[in-house]
Amino acid sequence: MDIWQADFYYLPSAATQWELVICELNNNNHNVENSSKQPKYTAQCSAKEANAAWVEQQIIIAAQGKLPTKIQFFRPQVEGILTIVGEKLGIKIEAKRNTEVLKKVLKDRYQQQFPNYNPLALDKPPPQPLPENLWGEEWQIANIIAGQIVELFRDRPLPICSLPNEFLPINLGIASDIFIPGIIIYGGRKSMQLARWIENKIPDSINYIPTEVGQSGGFILETGLVDRWVFNTFESPQAATIANSYEQKKQAAKGLHFLLIQPDNSGMTYTAFWLLKESL
Repeated sequence: MDIWQADFYYLPSAATQWELVICELNNNNHNVENSSKQPKYTAQCSAKEANAAWVEQQIIIAAQGKLPTKIQFFRPQVEGILTIVGEKLGIKIEAKRNTEVLKKVLKDRYQQQFPNYNPLALDKPPPQPLPENLWGEEWQIANIIAGQIVELFRDRPLPICSLPNEFLPINLGIASDIFIPGIIIYGGRKSMQLARWIENKIPDSINYIPTEVGQSGGFILETGLVDRWVFNTFESPQAATIANSYEQKKQAAKGLHFLLIQPDNSGMTYTAFWLLKESL
């Protein structure tokens, strides 16, 4: 499968000039460590030309007779144009926050020319509360040894299981004895309902946000391209210490973490498992 990651946005120097940046993925560069620092293709146009027809023509030129199977994007503003192009050319278009190959190229590309510009910045809405009918009964922070994740979950009969190949610890160069942190939710009878809701929202990451350092805070579930949900809040120095440890372990594991939903804490039945990675 030939996968591209693409961005199309106006340059910071002037909103009248737009740039298309395309990166190509292959079996060896689904992550930043193995990716090329150079884009596959770039092109610029005026604001008047910035439309689906122009982007379609550039993609045809970049493809050189071999169109990609899929194009991934992280910026909500390009979804409309890429959707039109995808329908015309028969290319699947996928919204995906974790387009790290493209994001690394964009950061490197603009760093020297526009040092105060962050090409990855997106306007995000404030976190919304989870629907009350989906609240779990209990939750806890846990850790799994990196070398055991595949063994524990790949062949387990789970209704929902997401183990992206590019997130596997061995493919990220993470040592097998590193702890991968995560959150376990005991959902009781609502476990499957909660799991399906999260799966439909396309989970990206779970991040700890302190409200008062060492005293209180909460976990924010990031979904889709920019959506955010208040997953859990607390006011406890002990909980804050555990949450800080979660973030430290996550950073040590190159952003890798997990979310596990179970009906109860018996360890007999699992409802859903997601291996997640915090985006750049």
